[in-house]
Amino acid sequence: MLKTEQETTVFSDESDDTLGGRISMARDAAGISVESLAGQLGVNQETMLAWESDRSEPKPTALATMAGLFGVSPAWLMTGTGDGPREDSEERALEAVRSELSRLRSAYQDIGRLIETTTCQIERLDHQIRLRNVSKDVAH
Repeated sequence: MLKTEQETTVFSDESDDTLGGRISMARDAAGISVESLAGQLGVNQETMLAWESDRSEPKPTALATMAGLFGVSPAWLMTGTGDGPREDSEERALEAVRSELSRLRSAYQDIGRLIETTTCQIERLDHQIRLRNVSKDVAH
């Protein structure tokens, strides 16, 4: 299938020339979350992330299963040649990016709350230490 310039741009990524990059790209194109795919393959999310970041490689059976789920050929997943993700659904790609942005915003908010909580704990402990030191100075 010939790709238009716009379709190539939608899924273009420097990491798609690695097995992990192709797994990630095909998973996103299929609209499947890391959590969902890990569950379907019977592996934990850390394993999926290791595959997608090229820190480890899946077994051939997992590759074949992923190819079927993604609608790509196993050869494309392994080498980048053959039938890759259908890029006819820009809406699906847009939804995948929106979903990732939503996840990042949620993580950002969680980190903000953790920073605020930690800041309050530091201020409270600092205040207690100062009071204790003032009490010691007054006692002496």
